[in-house]
Amino acid sequence: MKLLIIIGLAAVWCDAAQWQDRRFPDDFRFGAATAAYQIEGGWNADDKGESIWDRLTHTNPDFIADRSNGDVAADTYSNYRTDVQMMRELGLDAYRFSIAWSRILPNGISSKVSDAGIAFYNNYINEMVKYNITPMVTLYHWDLPQKLQDLGGFMNPNFHEWFEDYARVAYENFGDRVKHWITFNEPREICYEGYGSDTKAPVINATDIGTYYCAKNLLIAHAKAYHAYVKDFKPKQGGVCGITISVNWVGPLTDSEDDRLAAEIKRQAEWGLYAEPIFSEYGGFPAELCNIVAWKSAEQGYRRSRMPEFTDEERTLVRGSSDFFGVNHYSGTLVSATHYKETHPVPSLLDDAGVGVYNPPEWPQSASSWLRLSPNSLYYALTHLDTKYNKPIIYVTENGWSESPEDGYYIDNGRVEYFRAKLNDALDALEAGVDLRGYMAWSLMDNFEWNQGYLERFGLFEVDFKSEYKERRPRKSAFVYKHIIETRVVDPYYEPDSLTMWIDDGHYFQSAYYNNQYSSGPFSVSYN
Repeated sequence: MKLLIIIGLAAVWCDAAQWQDRRFPDDFRFGAATAAYQIEGGWNADDKGESIWDRLTHTNPDFIADRSNGDVAADTYSNYRTDVQMMRELGLDAYRFSIAWSRILPNGISSKVSDAGIAFYNNYINEMVKYNITPMVTLYHWDLPQKLQDLGGFMNPNFHEWFEDYARVAYENFGDRVKHWITFNEPREICYEGYGSDTKAPVINATDIGTYYCAKNLLIAHAKAYHAYVKDFKPKQGGVCGITISVNWVGPLTDSEDDRLAAEIKRQAEWGLYAEPIFSEYGGFPAELCNIVAWKSAEQGYRRSRMPEFTDEERTLVRGSSDFFGVNHYSGTLVSATHYKETHPVPSLLDDAGVGVYNPPEWPQSASSWLRLSPNSLYYALTHLDTKYNKPIIYVTENGWSESPEDGYYIDNGRVEYFRAKLNDALDALEAGVDLRGYMAWSLMDNFEWNQGYLERFGLFEVDFKSEYKERRPRKSAFVYKHIIETRVVDPYYEPDSLTMWIDDGHYFQSAYYNNQYSSGPFSVSYN
């Protein structure tokens, strides 16, 4: 175990020592990412419909650690021009954001399209395009219209029809400018946390079948939306369509055969369940996990496996249905076949996997319990995907580090250290031949961080959620990231002289940091 950790750290130090010779390609896309419910606010503006997160936070506020919600959040619905100025000041090549399904289809289905919702996203996209910032649009980032959830949501076998219709509305209205589409963000979090557990909306907690049936219906919906784009929109619009899957690295605790197999089973349960049907040669759910679930289902008295099968037609439909692999990556973990096992609901996905998880205490800890700085984890994840799925085009669509509001808003050295480590991982992957096309930092600004509300902050820009206009101020990490984008180099010694960002109209974003000295104020921020 210690040997694996030491080797990882040595690689990071070696990379840092050779930083002058390592450069990102000129056509590599640097960007940042956000999600609609987490930043937009305007939860009931104009004719927007209710989402599952609106319903959850309003009816069960104790579900959120600080009893907050996304009703207003960073109010991007009113402040989108400010957000684009932030992107512009950072020098972003691209910006990944999501569309709120119920903002453009208030009832969830395509019989009613909201003119106000379409206008908002048109204005947002046009503002990006005006400054040559490539919009990357995620169609679904966890905010299902509540009216569709009332009909079963992802457990309804007709879900793919609703999603394809919604995707077509988006392609029709925005596809002349949007050339990068992502169908779903993080299927694991949608299916396991929302349907197979009780940690995310809609909190179905059907531990036995929720994850697996959601997974199949999601994958079919993804494939339908993908083929709709390829057949009816791509010939004229010329874009690409893919999916984003959370791929945190999972390695064996020891070099034993049992631990190597345990790590593979854990990878299948975490992300292979969604990647294998799309990106593998044969399609369908991963074989080893399928066999385990079938065997356990029989032992538990089920008449059939709790994991549904794909028909031959469905398998063919899903296989190959992505132009790129979007990777959300944050951390890594070590897995054992025999040690560190926890008790999970029986039956459930985690009980089916049946492995133990270990996070070395020396790995730096973020403000989020699940996020540590795991050495070389992004490199391991990217090279594994490259080998396993025959060199797919890859975008890192999320990667970031959380800090608490008490950790010093502006001098976020932990986040700076994290970004430098992971961008060195990305350079290592490029040098290893991985077809990595871009990197999106999470997140452009502080946001509503789901169950943790506003207690965990991921933003390059701090948001003053108590201020009338939700003022934004850059952190040190914003300047470090800006420097990396400008130079295409990860300079381990770069320190900004001040934390002030000017924009063209004479206003400026200013932080409490001048000439390497921390100050408590005053602050001046305005752009509305």
